[in-house]
Amino acid sequence: MKTLKYSIILLVMISVATFTGCNGKKLDEHGHEAGTHAESTEKESHEGHKEGEAEEGEHEELPEDIVELNAEQIKLAGVQMGKVEMRQLSGVIKANGIVTNAPQNSASVSVPLGGFVKSSNLLPGNAVSKGQTLAIIENTEFVDLQQNYLDIKNKYEFAEAQYKRTTDLYKDEVYSEKNLQQTTSEYRSLKAQLKGIGQKLQVIGVNPATLTEENISATIALVSPISGYVKTANISMGKYVSPTDVLFEIVGTENLLLELSLFEKDANSIAVGQVAHFSINNDSHEHKATIYQVGKSINADKTFKVYATVKEPCNNVLPGMYVLAHIEKTDKQVTSVPADAVVSFDNKYYIFAFEKDKEEGGKPFTEYRFVEITKGDTNDGFTEIQLPAGFDIQNTKIVTKGAYKLLAAKKNAGEMTCG
Repeated sequence: MKTLKYSIILLVMISVATFTGCNGKKLDEHGHEAGTHAESTEKESHEGHKEGEAEEGEHEELPEDIVELNAEQIKLAGVQMGKVEMRQLSGVIKANGIVTNAPQNSASVSVPLGGFVKSSNLLPGNAVSKGQTLAIIENTEFVDLQQNYLDIKNKYEFAEAQYKRTTDLYKDEVYSEKNLQQTTSEYRSLKAQLKGIGQKLQVIGVNPATLTEENISATIALVSPISGYVKTANISMGKYVSPTDVLFEIVGTENLLLELSLFEKDANSIAVGQVAHFSINNDSHEHKATIYQVGKSINADKTFKVYATVKEPCNNVLPGMYVLAHIEKTDKQVTSVPADAVVSFDNKYYIFAFEKDKEEGGKPFTEYRFVEITKGDTNDGFTEIQLPAGFDIQNTKIVTKGAYKLLAAKKNAGEMTCG
């Protein structure tokens, strides 16, 4: 019976020693508080046990958003403090789009007066240079136009000579004013006709300055107005084509543009002059373009258009190709913290802010508060964040290193309470 009594006393003493050890009190080798003598009666043992329960009941309950560490734990976790900073961070925005042409770098080629296709050896994809012959077109109207030009040219030359003679004779009072007016009218009329027919000849590709009676031809050469590639060739030998028929579509590889689609949330991050890096066909090589225009309206799918100029000629980049682009954001001052300061838990992002220093059981502790934030881009070791309203950036210290150790302490709060 006596042995049983001392066994109970020993168990109670171990429980008390465990509690007081957690609260930093110095114990002697028998589990008693230093400077006191343990009572050997069962009644006093029960009183000590009740006192321990009272002290445990008075232990501070921490709020859900608070975690605490003592000095030794802070050292082991490598906790370092700092502040939220205003920094310039360059991020990137992903965008999809297509390669397109500047209006002056594509052409649709037709025959102004119509005619029959006499010859052509071009296929879609063929490279052409400016002024190169695309097809030979035949039409008897070309002959009539050239004959009329030469006929009027001869009449004009005679009328011009007559006009000069009449002017001189009028000055000598040989011709009357009426004769001068008649000669002048005929001269100016023929001059206008000659000019008009000459413009028609230039439209079909005939140079009036070199046209003579010997080189009148029923055929003309249809030439390319720009250098590039044949996109479409709608021709067949002997086919009659009208002035409205597009025989060739030519696209150039210079002055290429990107037409990119971005989501409305990125509207404030895009500006003229930003650089876009893009690739095609999953190619690892990146090309560069510079944004020259930003759309001012949002489409029904919550996107808007951005246009960029390809910086340098790219032989493997052609109009109509699909591109994946990364646009560099404009450098701006944003609230940021070291990347290690941001922790993730339950699909949310947090930082730890210093709450207060305190003392429990004669030992120093520090409290840190969870602060939920919105995480932005990370660059050069810093992460852009958006803080809750009322956060004091100037005076609040935050954990810049060891944040994940604090998160682990919060998850295992029962184990981290004692030092």
